[in-house]
Amino acid sequence: MTKVTVPNALVSAQWLKENLLAENLIVVDASMKPVGNVVASQTIAYIPGSLRFDFDNEIREHNTPLPHMMPTAEFFTEEMQKLGIDEDSVIVAYDNVGVYASPRAWWMFRAMGHDNVAVLDGGLPAWMEAGYETSPALATPSVRGNFASHPRPELIVDSQTVLHALNDSAFSVLDARSAGRFTGQEPEPRAGLRGGHMPGAVNIPFGETQVSGEMKSPALLQEMFAQYKNKKLIFSCGSGVTACILALAAEQAGLKNLAVYDGSWAEWGREDSGLPVVTE
Repeated sequence: MTKVTVPNALVSAQWLKENLLAENLIVVDASMKPVGNVVASQTIAYIPGSLRFDFDNEIREHNTPLPHMMPTAEFFTEEMQKLGIDEDSVIVAYDNVGVYASPRAWWMFRAMGHDNVAVLDGGLPAWMEAGYETSPALATPSVRGNFASHPRPELIVDSQTVLHALNDSAFSVLDARSAGRFTGQEPEPRAGLRGGHMPGAVNIPFGETQVSGEMKSPALLQEMFAQYKNKKLIFSCGSGVTACILALAAEQAGLKNLAVYDGSWAEWGREDSGLPVVTE
């Protein structure tokens, strides 16, 4: 068996099928229960050999009321070693919606210093549509890996960094939530959160980066992000998941200086956060 590297942060179902047996390839199912009107595949099926990457319940910071926050580097290292992931492993993350939760796994690996990671474009639906075989169950790791985290703290930012960025013309803060949630006209799916958005933030609903569950072409994404190519970008959303879709889209468009606001609206929108909110 040969070893591979990912050609891009986004790989096709065909590429994954052709490289599925590579000795250093690890496929992770990063699906989570969708929020709002997002629809997941109802078929209980997995890409053969997939391991579960559960950032919603397990691979997260457990000492906070906020959902699926980034864990410490030590905790991430331990969990990845338990999954059998090595320093030279190539990771492909997918989910059962298309491109929804998997970019969060991609960004977590990147934030922990592991670059040989990609998202499966179109996710499980694209894999099944291509007619490739599935498994009724997840795999279990057989050996412990030697993965080590090398954190890049600049890739994950907190509310104070965002507050500063909103008043600094070198930055743009992009919000991946729906237009209705951004303007405060639709209720937040999580209880106890204010409606609206950060003063000065710009709304790019994550669905605008995709067509039929797959990411738009790099050329179309370059058009979408053209006005931000000289900015430092911070991405926000409801809880730090779909913000990573915007990060993936911007990366595909060739942009650098990208960060995700981990707490996102789950933190910012709280009644007691003391952080400014506007509606329009």
